[in-house]
Amino acid sequence: MRRLFWFGLGIAAGVFATRKAGQAAHAATPAGIGANVGEGLRELAGAIGSFGAEVRAGMSEREQELHDTVERQTGFTPGRRARRANDR
Repeated sequence: MRRLFWFGLGIAAGVFATRKAGQAAHAATPAGIGANVGEGLRELAGAIGSFGAEVRAGMSEREQELHDTVERQTGFTPGRRARRANDR
């Protein structure tokens, strides 16, 4: 019974080692390297897009703060066209 256990454990370890070696060999091929580079570029593109969205949200928030400050200090509402005396 003990021999059967160790035999099974040896088979499982062999299968595991073979699969890991196969994965490592594939990662070293041009196709594997290309896949790794492609995945890295996709992650980078996602991070850049996320950063851009955060910057746009921050810009919008800051613009609203500035509009509120101008309106509070001058009474002028930014974004509306000022009416000229001859346009009335």
